[in-house]
Amino acid sequence: MPDKVETTLMLIAAGEFSVGILGNAFIGLVNCMGWIKNRKIASIDLILTSLAISRICLLCIILLDCFILVLYPDVYTTGKQMRIIDFFWTLTNHLSVWFATCLSIFYFFKIANFFHPLFLWMKWRIDSVIPRILLGCLVLSVFISLLVTENLNDDFRYCVKTKKKTNLTVRCRVNKAQYASIKIFLNLLTLFPFSVSLISFLLLILSLWRHTRQMKLNATGCRDFSIEAHMGAMKAVISFLLLFIVYCLAFLVATSSYFMPETELAVIIGELIALIYPSSHSFILILGSNKLRQECLRVLWKVKYILNRKNF
Repeated sequence: MPDKVETTLMLIAAGEFSVGILGNAFIGLVNCMGWIKNRKIASIDLILTSLAISRICLLCIILLDCFILVLYPDVYTTGKQMRIIDFFWTLTNHLSVWFATCLSIFYFFKIANFFHPLFLWMKWRIDSVIPRILLGCLVLSVFISLLVTENLNDDFRYCVKTKKKTNLTVRCRVNKAQYASIKIFLNLLTLFPFSVSLISFLLLILSLWRHTRQMKLNATGCRDFSIEAHMGAMKAVISFLLLFIVYCLAFLVATSSYFMPETELAVIIGELIALIYPSSHSFILILGSNKLRQECLRVLWKVKYILNRKNF
């Protein structure tokens, strides 16, 4: 039976999970309903829907892993179940990161103002290549997940996950060099999409600075929608970067828990922090999108109206 600390952490995890599911499901439902109604979907809506679905799956995997670790630790005494969890966690994690990177790239090409021929060519073609980019991200994530899952041995899984660690020298025959190399490999894989998002953010700042300087030279006093678009895109990208750093630190805590005396508690805390990233970023995206924000306000107004009718 879980103790009080574990129970409290599980309740917090369930709360974060509920909030994350609510935000991401809202994004997915609004965009899918618009897709069905209009029989077509915009590139930005396709990216947001793909990102929402990947994060819903990621949230489910993290919460499931957390519950199994606390309530049914014996499940992880065999390698098969652990391999399944590892595969889907790695898959949804990389899908979430790559889709968020696609969102950063899309914002950059749609909003930034540069006159380089290559940039203008990509800006013109970005809508047509987005579905193929998303499909490529899916194929790449599946390949990485299979590679990582096959290279983590069952002894490592057992050491990190199970409670029964009475004799670490006997029960945990983990090749630390192999473990360290796999962890470095995982971090390097996530470093590339993070770097792409960071470059997109920096180029958006450069584009905004050039546009602002141009507007000062040709001051009209009119409302500048380009600046508003730049600021909205930069908020979405910088929030992703900051939350992703927190997520990576949480992942580091969870994967390094083998070297800690309280392995199980370290894993739970790491997963608890990791839930913040897919849960909170969805609401930032909702607030940054006029369409999603208006739909959210409309839903809240309807809920308030229904509650007021029940009170009377």
